Amino acid sequence: MEKRNQRQPAKKRGIPGLISGYRLLPGVPDEMIAPSGAIRPAWEGLIGALDELGPEEISSRFERADQYLRDAGVYYRKYDGAEGKERAWPLAHVPLIIDEADWVGISRGLTQRAELLEAIVADIHGDNTLVERGLLPPELIARNAEFLRPVVGLKPASGHFLHFCAFELGRGPDGGWWVLGDRTQAPSGAGFALENRVATTRALSDIYGRMHVHRLAGFFRDFRDALNGIARAGDGRVAILTPGQHNETYFEHAYIARYLGFMLLEGEDLVVEGGQVMVRTVAGLKPISVLWRRLDASFADPLELRNDSHIGTPGMTEALRQGSVAIVNALGSGILETRALAAFIPSLCRALRGEDLMLPTIATWWCGQAAERRHVVENFDTMMVGPAFATGLAIDDPQGTVLGAQLPRAQREALLAELQQSGGDFVGQEPVQLSTAPVYLGGTLQPRPITLRVYAARTRDGWTIMPGGFARVGSTPDTAAIAMQRGGQAADVWVVSAKPVERVSLLPQAGEKLVRVSAGSLPSRAADNLIWLGRYAERCEATVRILRAYNARLAESSNPAHALLKDTRAYLGNLGVDASKALPPGLLAAIDSAANSAGQIRDRFSPDGWLALADLRKTARNFAQRVEPGDDATRAMTVLLRKLAGFSGLVHENMYRFAGWRFLEIGRRLERAIQIAGIVGWCTRKGAPEGTLDMLLEIGDSVMTHRRRYAVSAGVNSYVDLLVLDPLNPRSVAFQIAELRSQIEQLPGGIEEGHLSLAAKAALALHTDLRITEPEDMTTAKLNRLAADIGRLAGLIADAYFV
Repeated sequence: MEKRNQRQPAKKRGIPGLISGYRLLPGVPDEMIAPSGAIRPAWEGLIGALDELGPEEISSRFERADQYLRDAGVYYRKYDGAEGKERAWPLAHVPLIIDEADWVGISRGLTQRAELLEAIVADIHGDNTLVERGLLPPELIARNAEFLRPVVGLKPASGHFLHFCAFELGRGPDGGWWVLGDRTQAPSGAGFALENRVATTRALSDIYGRMHVHRLAGFFRDFRDALNGIARAGDGRVAILTPGQHNETYFEHAYIARYLGFMLLEGEDLVVEGGQVMVRTVAGLKPISVLWRRLDASFADPLELRNDSHIGTPGMTEALRQGSVAIVNALGSGILETRALAAFIPSLCRALRGEDLMLPTIATWWCGQAAERRHVVENFDTMMVGPAFATGLAIDDPQGTVLGAQLPRAQREALLAELQQSGGDFVGQEPVQLSTAPVYLGGTLQPRPITLRVYAARTRDGWTIMPGGFARVGSTPDTAAIAMQRGGQAADVWVVSAKPVERVSLLPQAGEKLVRVSAGSLPSRAADNLIWLGRYAERCEATVRILRAYNARLAESSNPAHALLKDTRAYLGNLGVDASKALPPGLLAAIDSAANSAGQIRDRFSPDGWLALADLRKTARNFAQRVEPGDDATRAMTVLLRKLAGFSGLVHENMYRFAGWRFLEIGRRLERAIQIAGIVGWCTRKGAPEGTLDMLLEIGDSVMTHRRRYAVSAGVNSYVDLLVLDPLNPRSVAFQIAELRSQIEQLPGGIEEGHLSLAAKAALALHTDLRITEPEDMTTAKLNRLAADIGRLAGLIADAYFV
């Protein structure tokens, strides 16, 4: 089909499989073609620009987008067994293009649908008139696992049940959009939509800049302001409630929290006191007024909902009864996702709003009704049959949902019999015929099925529809491969205008009041993880330094039975590190533990710091596969030491000097003091092998300082003086204790009305003791007691801030 526009580019290189110049080849994606058969105007700019770039430039640009996602650490968790594994975010590089005029219709239809869903869920958990009037079968409510009886009759503190919804859309053969499913439980993907936008514009910045694409920031700004408005009315804070880092979309939870400036909390961070939800912070309990929950409602309260939940907060339901907290979305709103409910949405819209749906719902028949069951049975071969109370899309449920025509005879007869006996357990739906969009695969653009996920947020001005969202793109022409867990990809969505669009951001507007967050707002769990991150990082560094010194001497002597080497192996063995291996599992475990602690606080951790830690972890695992003891291991340890120093430097220099930084710094100083005291005690003990003191200086990174500081060696005393008592040596125990004392006193409660906390007193006592101690008095036994005392100081800090 020849393009009607007669303007010709100066040079056309073509994209194999889709276009050659301006000629469209067979297999053109449906999304690009209007019902008239012409290419949709909104696609012309993108396709023409890609045609000009050519395959090599396109591949280079798309690799740039992938590199950004890797650098930013964007991932989702894929479940391919009992435990999920992190997978790189699968970006489909070519955005889905939608014309602004088309989007206006989508927005109106989704606004209508959001209002309808609000009315339905309010009735189900309120007066229940829909069942009374016969508009909803009582069985669909009473048997539904998402009907939460403890919250029936509770009025949301915000005045609304729904605040943030997502809708799965598909385009039908006639070019119109259909709603495939509603997402009201804890809709995911909005943060990934932002990352899709950033990555895609990295690759296509010039094209994006001239196509008048609507921005996403305004949508998030308005929703943030709406939630902050609710929080201010309740004199509390806004927080995102996450199931934790093992959730498949945890990265998004952390990303959105960081982007909007909200606290990211887990159930254990919260406690209900006097009907008020409080967050445990390092400054004590602080009220929470708004919780944007990202976990299923039944897990929110083990006291009244699911008693096997380990991720909820006991008493949450009671706090709702007291009206002290607003939850986004209200507990119980997940019932709206029930697949069978789709069968009643059209009639409910007419009954409650007096109008038809602007965006039709996929045709659905609940088999609990005789006529509907008969229709499904009579049309069984053309029906998708699945569980009535499922909450996902049929295309995402290949095991639970089947196409009648594809069933073997025995299974077909069994299912038909089950439909007759237990019809209320099943729904029949029309098979989904999804439109296709261009996907860049193997150097070509190929058509693949897509669904569109669009988000709606309740703001001060009512429902606002995100001008975009993200498209789920199939990895194969089969619609069953559209889900992320089965290889699907995600594409950015560009809503394109004919004229320039407003450039919006989350930066403060002119005249907006400046609000500073209190330093004591750091959740206790986050502070605990920051301390352990600092400790594990220092533990790794100490282990690497000892292993480097050990392997350097192993390379020189080639005799593992040498007294110094045996002694070093014994010391490392006491620490759980097997020095007979070039990269001991104990070292890898310490690196993994650091990564795990950092993973718990992704919302408070810089992308650069995370990237540095991930690089360290990857490098160590690679070395473990191929490094041999001796020279090879010595060089490997040097590389790891540089990476550890880079990670520590990035975090130390770039992290704001807030309460979080203080806890990280405390963790580093605690562990370094314990490690130095331990190794000095071991190396200066009576009977230590020859060469031990030289190795001690090397491990303590103080060889040059020792030479300059002590013109005449004073034996063991000079080593003790430099590495334990010298207040100017950043490697000494005294230096660490001085830093600990300073940081502990500046923590919330460190000094109150002139009185020191227990931890501050202990740090002061340690500091004073070291300042008045002479090198000759610092015996091995006293060094061991010093290490134990520092460990007790760590316990006092934990008691004060984490219990």
